[in-house]
Amino acid sequence: MEIAFLTLLVLSLLLFPNGICKSLAAPPPVVNIGSILQFNSTTGGVAEVAIRAALEDINSDPTVLNGTTLKVKIKDTNCFDGFLGMVQGLQFMETDVIAIVGPQCSTISHIISYVANELRVPLMSFASDATLSTIQFPFFVRTGSSDLYQMAAVAALVDYNHWKIVTAIYIDNDYGRNGIIALDDALTAKRCKISYKVAFPANAKRSELINLLVSVSYMESRVIILHTGAEPGLKFFSMANQLNMMGNGYVWIATDWLSAYLDANSSVPAETISGMQGILTLRPHIPNSKMKSNLISKWSRQSHKYNHSDLRVNTYGFYVYDSVWALARALDAFFGDGGRISFSNDSKLHDEAGETLHLEAMSIFDMGNKLLDNIRKVNFTGASGQVQFDASGDLIHPAYDIINLIGNGMRTIGFWSNYSGLLSTISPEALYSKPPNTSLANQHLYDVIWPGETAQRPRGWAFPSNAKELKIGVPNRFSFKEFVTEDNATGSINGYCVDVFTQALALLPYPVSYKFIPFGSGTENPSYDKLIHMVESNEFDAAIGDIAITMTRTVTIDFTQPFIETGLVILAPVKKHIKTSWAFLQPFTLEMWCVTGSFFLIVGVVVWVLEHRINEDFRGPPSQQIITIFWFSFSTLFFSHRENTMSTLGRGVLIIWLFVVLIIVSSYTASLTSILTVQQLDTSIKGIDDLKNSDDPVGFQVGSFAQDYMVNELNISRSRLRALGSPQEYADALQLGPKKGGVMAIVDERPYVELFLSTYCKIAVAGTDFTSRGWGFAFPRDSPLQVDLSTAILSLSENGELQRIRDKWVKTGECATDNSEFVDSDQLRLESFFGLFLICGVACVLALLIYFGIMLYKYLRHEPRRSLRRFISFVHNKDPPKNMERRSMSLLESSTPTTPMSSLAALDIERPARPVGNCSAVDMES
Repeated sequence: MEIAFLTLLVLSLLLFPNGICKSLAAPPPVVNIGSILQFNSTTGGVAEVAIRAALEDINSDPTVLNGTTLKVKIKDTNCFDGFLGMVQGLQFMETDVIAIVGPQCSTISHIISYVANELRVPLMSFASDATLSTIQFPFFVRTGSSDLYQMAAVAALVDYNHWKIVTAIYIDNDYGRNGIIALDDALTAKRCKISYKVAFPANAKRSELINLLVSVSYMESRVIILHTGAEPGLKFFSMANQLNMMGNGYVWIATDWLSAYLDANSSVPAETISGMQGILTLRPHIPNSKMKSNLISKWSRQSHKYNHSDLRVNTYGFYVYDSVWALARALDAFFGDGGRISFSNDSKLHDEAGETLHLEAMSIFDMGNKLLDNIRKVNFTGASGQVQFDASGDLIHPAYDIINLIGNGMRTIGFWSNYSGLLSTISPEALYSKPPNTSLANQHLYDVIWPGETAQRPRGWAFPSNAKELKIGVPNRFSFKEFVTEDNATGSINGYCVDVFTQALALLPYPVSYKFIPFGSGTENPSYDKLIHMVESNEFDAAIGDIAITMTRTVTIDFTQPFIETGLVILAPVKKHIKTSWAFLQPFTLEMWCVTGSFFLIVGVVVWVLEHRINEDFRGPPSQQIITIFWFSFSTLFFSHRENTMSTLGRGVLIIWLFVVLIIVSSYTASLTSILTVQQLDTSIKGIDDLKNSDDPVGFQVGSFAQDYMVNELNISRSRLRALGSPQEYADALQLGPKKGGVMAIVDERPYVELFLSTYCKIAVAGTDFTSRGWGFAFPRDSPLQVDLSTAILSLSENGELQRIRDKWVKTGECATDNSEFVDSDQLRLESFFGLFLICGVACVLALLIYFGIMLYKYLRHEPRRSLRRFISFVHNKDPPKNMERRSMSLLESSTPTTPMSSLAALDIERPARPVGNCSAVDMES
């Protein structure tokens, strides 16, 4: 016995060198776990019943722990008093427990996690604080949902309804602050934001909460996120009803505290429910399972047994129940791997002088790391669903139900799952078997009944009654004042753009208080880029006027729907009617004249070749045939050729050529008419390509984006650009031209050009618009007013009001009508008719090939002796008429060798008389 005792002592010293050890045999008959809860809270009461129910099921199950009994020591704490809760938690850590279920409060969880790390005691907590991570606290095991995912679901809900700003009300502790930080990050990822944050202490008085709600009602956002506990949260809804903040236009989204409270409490007062109609809340998704059904069926008996008969099971009850089961399974694996439960003193709890910190009662769980590893490896289906931890220490597949409070109950309108990151009406477990689909087009929720008992989605924001006046920057123009400018006499701002803005505001369903602030001196056009920057930096709340929507500007601010379409065009001077004697040659280029003339001759030659053998019109002396070729080909120009075509090939070629002639003559006539009757552009720049390739100076309007566009997009040297400040400067610069200090052309936006051309008649537009843009009103990023004004502008466009405003300010005079006749003086080029000439040429070649093929066939058939000279002679000789040839051939075939010569006279063939002496053959026969 003494030897055995000494052996045990030596082993104890080797295993626990840091101090006196307290060890138990493995597996022990009893294992103690701890729990830190707040008994007088809904979550604390549900958690206690769940722990007791789990222990009963585990201790009665012979397949788990192999006879070892699991017992729990529960400590009551105060979640709302951080200091007292911390002290109570530290006192509880003096007991030797192998793991702790809880705490339920984030504040106490932070403190206890430090101690749990030091004592190597796993902390099975269902606190939702997202900052509680396994990186900082390795022994912290989250067995419930994390606010990181809950706030992602809230952000998805906000984005789904197209709201851009929200107000956040939260309790001022670790749970509230860290939850709102997670919400802010999630909203930022969706390009939304929290426009107003307001915190309240846990012990806030009713008057303080009312003042808080009043301040919220003054804010722009009508989407309110409430992240707090059940007790203060219900007070907020009651007071919000009294302040008429639960009616039309408001949106309330409560985090999962509300669903947990309503699920757990069977007797919620009717007035409480009626005051929360239309509210949205979230609930951690718990899929249906056998263990879930079993726990629900026996919950009533368990709650009566432990003096919580008024509580029903909620999501936290399922999480706590599974936490105890996870710990039991981990312990079973722990003992199976040879794990032993032993504790030793911590030498770190003494200072250098050896004086204790009065915490020496705390002991280190020697094999806590091993138990922690077993906990993180558990994988089973529990009452809350699949219990399995991912690499970050959270439960896999976090998901939430989206709930709408209607009538006396709650209605699930959809789900959010971290698996897809989207809202859906399909349950999350049905998605896990498919590849994740993250397309926003797949998002869908069932219809919601909003506060005020309306199915129409609230806009989410409004101008409060005490809203500040909007400071709206307006460019004070020097030129083209019809669009926008300040009246020096009255100080008022007026113009086309101002009228559009005021008419759009009149269509909004709420009043908007604003003040126009002129931007610029009025002696020259201001820089619109500087105006946009002042909106971006919030010096102006908005900017209206003739502001072009460009890509660089849309990066920093938002624009409304364009209220006028515009684009850059080129202005150039024009010249009067052409008076030269050789104007008739100008419609065609020299190349076009040469090719056209050549084809006249080519077609004449081809038709001559095809008709020469069978058509008397194309036979005769060589000089006559040359004249015929020229006459025939050029007479087709007027469709007055007198020679008939007899061959099929000749007629085919002629038909195609006459079609070509018709097109050429029509084009020539139209072009010549234009040259002789319409004024022409007096510039070599006819379009954007000429503008880029030229070295002549180009003008632009002061303050316009056209300067940067030409430099950055068209790569035009800045040294070529000339700034022009008024319409008169436009006209003078174009009249002078580049050789006299002026410009070759001016690039400006279409609305300015139209107004300019209504006065100046000697200038016109060259080419077409080479950009497609518009003017819009500028607002800061995610401004809700921008969305409503865009809708109003579309309404003005549809009812014709935009056109009436434009007709009022942008008047067109006689010059504008005349300028519509200004055209480019481009000559007709060969490229425009290349296809016609190609078709005609191919037809000629094919006809010649077919013709010579036929001739070659006939030659080889009828001529026994063959040579090139004989072939040419064969082609040149006249082909007899086909009817006479057929007739003679038939008579020759019917005659016999004894036929007398007199019978040849019966042949209807005209043959010449052959003389015999002084008499003809006919005389001799007679």
